[in-house]
Amino acid sequence: MKRMGMIFRAKANKALDRAEDPRETLDYSYQKQLELLQKVRRGVADVATSRKRLELQLNQLQKQSSTLEDQGRKALALGREDLAREALSRRAALQQQVSDLEVQHQTLQGEEEKLTLAAQRLQAKVDAFRTKKETIKATYTAAEAQTRIGEAFSGISEEMGDVGMAIQRAEDKTATLQARAGAIDELLASGALDDSSGLAKDDIQSELDRLSGGTDVELELQRMKAELAGGSSTSQQAIEGGQGGQSQQQRDTPRFDKQ
Repeated sequence: MKRMGMIFRAKANKALDRAEDPRETLDYSYQKQLELLQKVRRGVADVATSRKRLELQLNQLQKQSSTLEDQGRKALALGREDLAREALSRRAALQQQVSDLEVQHQTLQGEEEKLTLAAQRLQAKVDAFRTKKETIKATYTAAEAQTRIGEAFSGISEEMGDVGMAIQRAEDKTATLQARAGAIDELLASGALDDSSGLAKDDIQSELDRLSGGTDVELELQRMKAELAGGSSTSQQAIEGGQGGQSQQQRDTPRFDKQ
């Protein structure tokens, strides 16, 4: 099971690697960084809002504290020491709340400064990543275009391979048709194939064919006559030559008279 799982993960990783486009991956990473930056900015805004709310509460408590202090003075001036003591007690409780809110305000202010600094750094990082991303995308696009051009020139690309195969098939079919047409022409010329269309030739073509055929017969007849005439002359000369030689031999032979 472990081996099957490893094989499955390896094949899935290879398939994902083939399907992955670095440009899309860079764009996705940039989008995620923008989302993170947006969250940081939203956090800075939330902290600033909380700080501002504390400031409003502090201002309100400080006003109440001032009001209680004035009321205590007036009560003491009127001889109402008990009211003055109550006003001062309430003012002391408000002062404790003011102190606690001031501590919280300082804490929020520190957090806000940290988040603001982090947002600024993240913004600079995102800007640098965007510049690098565009540079890598442009380089990858140029390399991809150069590779496709090289494959097209060398004829090893898939598209050019399909075009080359189509051209080869067209050339093979053309050569086959040309060979078939030539063979049919030769068979028609030799008479091995007759015209099965049943269409009669026109009168002019028939007359031309007849004259051509008659001329060939006449020429052949004259040639045979010439051969016969030449053969007769040669035989006559041979006969005459033979008779003349016999007469000469008889003249040269001595005669013996009978005793």
